[in-house]
Amino acid sequence: MKAVSGEPKSKVMENRCKFWVAKKNRFCANTPFKNSLFCGNHTPRTNDQWIPCPIDPSHCVLQENLGGHVKRCPVVKQAQSLSTQPFYQKGVNSGKEDEQQERETVNVTSEMKRNAVYSLSIPEFFEVIRKIELVHARICNDIKESYKIPEACGLWIKGEVDRNVPFQEKHVTQQASMLGNLEEFGVLERVVGKGGKCESVELSENSNGVPAVVEFGAGRGYLTQMLADCYGIRRVFLVERKAYKLKADRSLRQKESLILERLKIDIEDLNLNAVKSLQGLPYIAIGKHLCGPATDLTLRCCQVNERNVEQCGSNCHLKGLAIATCCHHLCQWKHYINKKYLTSLGISKEEFHAITWFTSWAVDADHSSDLSDDIDFKLHPESIEKEECNEDANGVEAVSRNMKAIERAKLGFMCKQIIDMGRLMWLKEHGLETELVKYVPPSVSPENHLLIARHAGHF
Repeated sequence: MKAVSGEPKSKVMENRCKFWVAKKNRFCANTPFKNSLFCGNHTPRTNDQWIPCPIDPSHCVLQENLGGHVKRCPVVKQAQSLSTQPFYQKGVNSGKEDEQQERETVNVTSEMKRNAVYSLSIPEFFEVIRKIELVHARICNDIKESYKIPEACGLWIKGEVDRNVPFQEKHVTQQASMLGNLEEFGVLERVVGKGGKCESVELSENSNGVPAVVEFGAGRGYLTQMLADCYGIRRVFLVERKAYKLKADRSLRQKESLILERLKIDIEDLNLNAVKSLQGLPYIAIGKHLCGPATDLTLRCCQVNERNVEQCGSNCHLKGLAIATCCHHLCQWKHYINKKYLTSLGISKEEFHAITWFTSWAVDADHSSDLSDDIDFKLHPESIEKEECNEDANGVEAVSRNMKAIERAKLGFMCKQIIDMGRLMWLKEHGLETELVKYVPPSVSPENHLLIARHAGHF
């Protein structure tokens, strides 16, 4: 940091917070409070002075100021503003539970799932694993590799994009393959104009292009940025509940033919049919790494059923989707889209939570090779039980820790695929053609499953 003109550097340093930021190897650059060595972020806090905000625990407030803060907390203002929007409908995509489960509002945490697994006896633990193996062998036989880098994305692959746009090769590879799979599946069509450049797709009833795109869990929106650059779309909706810096919005708004709308809302509360500017239009839904239950919420949000298509007209429907799933360990039974299907396979609510916990093992190992390709291994519970793990309180914990890394990883991939196949079957039950593919090698990302679908009757 340079000294202000006419003021020595030592004087400037005196006016800086004295908190040492080890990661940046320097002191905090903020100005300290009056009569304090530290800024507001780094002023030492005692437990009796600072408490989590009861509205949004992500920030804290002085206990003596709590009454006034609650009235003006930014989260309250945001919630009040959101509640006036016609597309806001609290919990509309959360899923229905039975009468007992409707009273359960707390998510089952990873710690709760782990404790439940560790409380099993060793025979019960291996019985769950045997069931996972049997179910996987029955339903997960058609998951193919589909690494697609379409010609349309050449600009991004070569790194010839605007230098103001963040460029990370691994993310670009994933985004390009998602779009390539959509193109091969017949959902996307590149419209090429003069000079080989993409032109926007006209909003016509007979257009085979994609006049509207809804990106769920959009974050900064760079998946949509690539889609806009390479496929000439003209209407975009970015759904994201958080605020981000360095968004793609500025670059997208510079495209004269593109209309952008950002919906700051939780997917759980979004009634997509009530988004006025989307009504009457076909659209595709996309999402890169929709964590845990966000995939299930998105599928419900898209209202994939014939009744809604008939109500809205032939063009108000989901034309297709591409969702890269991830973070299956966060999945919740209350939100899962196809509980009926898993129940028909003999998987209970408790076993579902165990399966979701096992999925974290898939990303623990070295992914320089594709562990998910070869998941025909068989565990040998008898030999493991004879080793150090006796039938005691720590038996299952000891067994799981003594399993080989490759066994843990492969079991994790099995569980991920079972969860995603349930989602695929739900889409098929609602009249869509669909596939589950591995869209990038695990060396690029171990979270490499892509769910793609389309309405067959509209192509």
